[in-house]
Amino acid sequence: MAPDLPIDRAIADLAERQRGHVARWQLLELGLSPDAIAYRVRGGRLLRVYPGVYAVGHRRPHPVDRSMAALLACGPGAVLSHASAASLWGFFKRWEEPFEVTVARDRRPKDIRVHRCQLTPADKKRQLGIPVTSPARTVLDCAPRVWNVDRFVKDALLSPWLKEGQLADAIRRYPHHPAAPRVREAAFGGRCMTHSDLEDKFVAFLKRFGIKMPEFQFPLDGRVLDAFFPDEGVIVELDSWRFHRDRATFERDREKDARAAANGLVTVRITHDRLEQAAEREADRLRTILEGRRS
Repeated sequence: MAPDLPIDRAIADLAERQRGHVARWQLLELGLSPDAIAYRVRGGRLLRVYPGVYAVGHRRPHPVDRSMAALLACGPGAVLSHASAASLWGFFKRWEEPFEVTVARDRRPKDIRVHRCQLTPADKKRQLGIPVTSPARTVLDCAPRVWNVDRFVKDALLSPWLKEGQLADAIRRYPHHPAAPRVREAAFGGRCMTHSDLEDKFVAFLKRFGIKMPEFQFPLDGRVLDAFFPDEGVIVELDSWRFHRDRATFERDREKDARAAANGLVTVRITHDRLEQAAEREADRLRTILEGRRS
C-alpha cells in the first residue's frame, strides 16, 4: 500500500497543533480507514501512546507534550486538571504521573487519573495550546493536597497567571468546594503578601513578639527590600545560606548596607537559624533598634 501523501500531510498538520499527537477518532474523521491506520502503526509512522492515541513520527518525551496525549485519550471536552494543571501553570515545579484530566462524562482510560465534573467556561483556559483548568480553579483543586496552603496560594497569586479577582470569583462560584474556606483565608484573610517561607516565618516571629508589621518587598533606591519600617528607616534583609554563600553576594550585600547607611537607613540582617534558635534575642534586638530610631 503506497502512502497517501495528502492525507499524511493532513495528519502531520493536525499533530503539529496537538503537540505531536492524534486520536483515532480524529484520523477516522480525516478519512482514514481502520486498515489505513493499522498500516501506519505497523510502519512506525503512528506510535501508540494510549489506547486510540498516537504520537506521529516519534515519541515526545516532555511531559507537556504527553499531557496532550492524555487529553486526547479522554475525548473531546477534556481538560488537564489538578496536579497536572498546576504543573502546566508553573504552580508545581515538577510533573507527576499519571496525568490528571477532568471530563464531563464517564470515560476512564487506563494510566490516566480522571475526575468527572461539569466545568463552566470560566474554569477552562488554554496554556501552551493545551486545554486546562483556569489558574483559579487549579488552585482550588490542588489546595487540599499541599502541605502549606498559604504559601501555595500566595505563590500562585505572585505568578503572572492568577489575579485576586479571578480567585475571588472562583470561590464565589464554588462556595462548597472543600478548599474554598482555606483558600479564601490564605488569599484574603489579612495576611501579608510574602514571597518565601522565610518571610512567612518572619511574619510569625513579628506576631509572636508583638512587633509591628513592616512593608514587604518595598522598592527603594533601585532595589527591592525584603522588609522596611519606613517610620524608623530600618531595613530588614532576610538572609538564607542558599542565596548568600558566595563571596560576590557577600560583597554586594555589604555595598547595599553601606549605601543605605549613607542615606541614613539602618540595615538589620536576620537569618533563618537566628529566627529558629535565638528568637527572643533577635526580637529584643530588633525592638531596641526600632525604639531607638523612633526616639
